[in-house]
Amino acid sequence: MSQITDPAPVGAFPRLDWVDDALIPALRAAVEALPAAERLVARYHRGWCEADGTPRPVATGGGKAVRPALTLLSAAAVGASPSAAVPGAVAVELVHDFTLLHDDVIDGDELRRHRPAAWSLFGTPAAVLTGDALLVAALRALTDASAGRATAVQELVGALLELVEGQSRDVAFEQTYDVSVADYLAMATGKTGALIGCACALGGVLGGAEPDRVAGLREFGRRLGVAFQCADDVLGIWGRSARSGKPVGADLAARKKSLPVVAALAAPGAAAGRLRDLYRAPGPLGEDGIALARRLVEEAGGRQAAEEEAHRQWAAALRALARARPTADAYRQLHDIAWAMTHRES
Repeated sequence: MSQITDPAPVGAFPRLDWVDDALIPALRAAVEALPAAERLVARYHRGWCEADGTPRPVATGGGKAVRPALTLLSAAAVGASPSAAVPGAVAVELVHDFTLLHDDVIDGDELRRHRPAAWSLFGTPAAVLTGDALLVAALRALTDASAGRATAVQELVGALLELVEGQSRDVAFEQTYDVSVADYLAMATGKTGALIGCACALGGVLGGAEPDRVAGLREFGRRLGVAFQCADDVLGIWGRSARSGKPVGADLAARKKSLPVVAALAAPGAAAGRLRDLYRAPGPLGEDGIALARRLVEEAGGRQAAEEEAHRQWAAALRALARARPTADAYRQLHDIAWAMTHRES
């Protein structure tokens, strides 16, 4: 197996047009099978149409389909045809959309992919019900698998249980002052790592791989998911809305315990002390408060700690991938996606 040592340029994301070619027909079929009200919200959320149902250009919206790409490439990594893993790719993309719809409701985020979030246009009940419908559709998608469907369903159900626990921890952190880095990593493993780990494992399962290779792919995805969450937390404070599609600083305004904040709050020194006082103070944080919090987090070492943790998790992901004994070409492509996910430009 060849080892890739030269990473892609920072911010460069591999072209995944081939993933859309394999994924979109089956994904559209799954969405079109939803009840009419939920179908409209799901199509809008994916960027396929406007709020009134008017179609949008095919290339508009929908995200980068990273999780489906990992599923299809994981099947290729164990020597199977990526087409065998299409049901798994559809399932993880539907679950991802389910989590985004619910996350926007929970967090009160009004932007998603540079457009108004679904709940802000259609209402909270419609967004929640659409998320529920997508979850059902994800489980139904796995029934189309030609082999390994029972194991695939078990894999997805296990990931969903972890995901709910991780999301619950994240919400609970907002009411808890003392959150450790270990607490954060456990949360991120469930909230983000579980589904990405599942995406990779499903590729192995539907590709007919041995359990030890599936385990390597699952651990690769879980570690990659944590690394991605760490990097995303950094962008949430120091990124640009023009790139993220969401308001930068919203996590600080909500006093969320993202990794830079958790690390900074636990640090010694005056900056950490001032940040603790700011996070415990009553009332919302305005623009000046957000700017102050951003500066204090960086001065207390939170940004550096988060970036270092992202790198540790990324390196652990590659070690796990090697244990799956992937084909050389699939390894290269999985490596490049992993790099792009965790080394994005701010």
